[in-house]
Amino acid sequence: MSEPLILGTRGSDLALAQANMTRDALAAAGVECRIEVIKTIGDKRPDLKLIEFSQGENAVLDKGIFTKELEEALLRGEIDFAVHSLKDVPTELGDGFEICATLPRAAIPDVLLTLDPDFPEKLADVSGKTVATSSVRRARQLKWLCKDVEVVDIRGNVPTRVRKLTENSDWDAILLARAGLERLGIYDPTQSTFDFEGHTVQARELPEEEFLPAAGQGAVAMEIRSENTRAREALALINHEATFQRIVAERAFLAALKAGCQTPVGVYTWFEDEGASLVMSVQVFNEEDPSADPFVAEVKAPTSQPESLAAELMNLKDQFAS
Repeated sequence: MSEPLILGTRGSDLALAQANMTRDALAAAGVECRIEVIKTIGDKRPDLKLIEFSQGENAVLDKGIFTKELEEALLRGEIDFAVHSLKDVPTELGDGFEICATLPRAAIPDVLLTLDPDFPEKLADVSGKTVATSSVRRARQLKWLCKDVEVVDIRGNVPTRVRKLTENSDWDAILLARAGLERLGIYDPTQSTFDFEGHTVQARELPEEEFLPAAGQGAVAMEIRSENTRAREALALINHEATFQRIVAERAFLAALKAGCQTPVGVYTWFEDEGASLVMSVQVFNEEDPSADPFVAEVKAPTSQPESLAAELMNLKDQFAS
C-alpha cells in the first residue's frame, strides 16, 4: 500500500476547513492523505497590515505572506501538495511550482456585514459610514461607488473580523467574502441575519456583476512541485474542470497586468452559450491616482481558450490608457 499523501495547509479555521474538504474529496476517490499544519508569516504577524509585509529589508512580495512557508515545505519534500485559498496565491509562481487542481468553486460575492438593521441598501448611499476591509480592491470599489465613505483596515481570520465588528462601535460595517463565511458555517445565504456570540449581524450580498470579486475568490486550489507525478495524478481525480478554466482565465489576466496583492482589480467570469463560451468582466483601478475612473471591460472567448481573454482585455486596456 502506498504511503498517504501529505497535505500542507495554514492553521486557520478556514484553511483547515478547506484542507478537510480536499482530504474528503481524495478519500472519496480512493486516495489517502494526512494533513500537516504549517504557520506562514501572515499568520505569525496578524498585527501588520498586508501592505507592510512588502516593505523593509525582509519584504515578502505579492501574497507570499500566506504561501511562502508552504512552498518551502514543498521544496524540502515535507509535504506533497499545499491547499490554498486561490486569491491568496501570488500571480507568478516560482520555477517548478504549479497550480494543478481546484475543488468546485464556492459562491463568489462579497458580503457586507453590519449590526445596523437600517444600514443603507445601496453602497452609493453609505456616505459618512465607516467600513473595514483588508482588501485594496474592496476599498477602491467602495470609494468609487461612494466617495464619502470612510474605509479602514482590518486584519485577522474570518471569526476574528466578525468579532471586531461586534466590539468596535466606530465601525458601521465590514466586508468579507461569502465563501469563507459559508464554509465556516457562520453565514447561511438563505438568511439575511445570523447570530454571532449574542449579536444579530445583518448580511447583505453584493452582486458580483456590480461589485466584482477578486480573481480566484471562492476557489480552493492545490499547489505541487511540477516533478511530483504521484500528487499530480491523485489531484487530477478531484479537479473541477469548470472552476479550473475560470481561474486560468482570471490568473492569466492578473499575470498580463503584472498585478500583485496591492493592485486594485476585480474580476468576474461566467459561462454562456451552454458552456461553450467563457465571459470575463474586469475593473482595474489606477494604483497611483485614487480619483481616476477604473478601466472597465467585458470580453468573451471559447471556453477552450481561457487565456485569450487576457490578451483581448489588455488590448482594450491599452486603448483606454491612450
